[in-house]
Amino acid sequence: MNSSQPRPEGVLSVLDTDLYKLTMQCAVLQFFPKTHVTYKFTNRTPDMRLSHKAFLWVQSQVEKLTDLFLTSEEHDWLNSKCLYLKPEYLDFLHHYRFNPAQHVKLQYVAASETHGDINLLVEGLWVDTILYEIPLLALVSEAYFKFCDRDWNYEGQEENAYEKGTKLLQGGCVFSEFGTRRRRDTETQHRVIEGLKRAAQDCQDCSGKLTGTSNVYFAKQYDLQPIGTMAHEWFMGIAASESDYEDATRTGLRNWTKCFGKGVLAVALTDTFGTPAFLKIFGQSIPKELVNHDASDTASNTQKVPTYAEIFTGVRQDSGDPLEYIKTMRKFYETMNLPNGRTIVFSDSLNVEKCIEYKRNAEQAGFKPTFGIGTFLTNDFKSLSSGAKSVPLNIVIKLSSAEGHPAVKLSDDLGKNTGDQEEVEKAKKQLGYIGKHWEGGNEKSRWG
Repeated sequence: MNSSQPRPEGVLSVLDTDLYKLTMQCAVLQFFPKTHVTYKFTNRTPDMRLSHKAFLWVQSQVEKLTDLFLTSEEHDWLNSKCLYLKPEYLDFLHHYRFNPAQHVKLQYVAASETHGDINLLVEGLWVDTILYEIPLLALVSEAYFKFCDRDWNYEGQEENAYEKGTKLLQGGCVFSEFGTRRRRDTETQHRVIEGLKRAAQDCQDCSGKLTGTSNVYFAKQYDLQPIGTMAHEWFMGIAASESDYEDATRTGLRNWTKCFGKGVLAVALTDTFGTPAFLKIFGQSIPKELVNHDASDTASNTQKVPTYAEIFTGVRQDSGDPLEYIKTMRKFYETMNLPNGRTIVFSDSLNVEKCIEYKRNAEQAGFKPTFGIGTFLTNDFKSLSSGAKSVPLNIVIKLSSAEGHPAVKLSDDLGKNTGDQEEVEKAKKQLGYIGKHWEGGNEKSRWG
């Protein structure tokens, strides 16, 4: 694992996270500042365990999170770059501090003489704990490949990213880097973004475009646009805290629009409780309180109130069969009599070939496709000894409860249902959820 002068390890900044963590924290601060939650860690590759030395490194890095804070320079950058983040939120973030001694329970459970499992629980107010997920996942992945699987090096990482970026750009794909949570380490993410930026510079005449990165810290470092809106957590937390799955989507969309405004951060994630259930609410009119009575709107009571589908510019596909999703959304927008040109953001287990295939199908259906590409960029290595793929960890941290009630996710693939099984069945019954298995969605083998 040799490298010439690798950069600092671990988590680099309070902004070394995905943008949607900041946008959701902003909305949670406004609407759910006293909501108590828990998060739980799951290793979907359970045969890939950490050594005790790796665990101790994670433990020390978690303790170092207390050193991170939003600098004045970072505050000013956010204020100028992310205009949707309210001043009161930026002030909150400026004073925010990680407190892992209070919020994080980390335990090593030996499974053999050399390796063991991690029990990891995050608990506290939602607004205080929402930023732990991405750093913790990145640290666990970095620890595994720092101490447990060392049969790799950085050689060719920038060039590989350059070649992937070039193919995507030449193929007309509009895409962003989404790889923080499962990156091999911070050095890898640096090299990947440097390769992608070089590809974008050399392919300026291509029809594709590198739009940015989900990582706010790297967006600032490399003068890229931070990309993201919301995650499943937003709807999961609302449903659990209010013990209402049928109304959670409506509340989530209404509060999101209240927080940021119509048409702002307006790509909706549809699959938290299954896309069919989401679309029932997405096609409804927004509350009149959200209608802006300005020069562009009449104050007449006969004024047509838009639907959520009209004020959101597009949707994000994160589970299930992407080609079936395109058909579902095409039929939905046709039923709503909405014109072509809506965005679909694809973000589930992508590579170059899938992006090009989904692009072709989405455009044929009248959509503007974009892609958020993660693990394929930031954790794509080969074993030095065998030349075979060096398999990434498949790890997640999911919201597990809110206000003492279990939090669950159904998704558009039965294989991605998460949470307390009894509560999952309750949610399915409430929503009339009919699950499907997608052959391409096997969580245990999707990257190798």
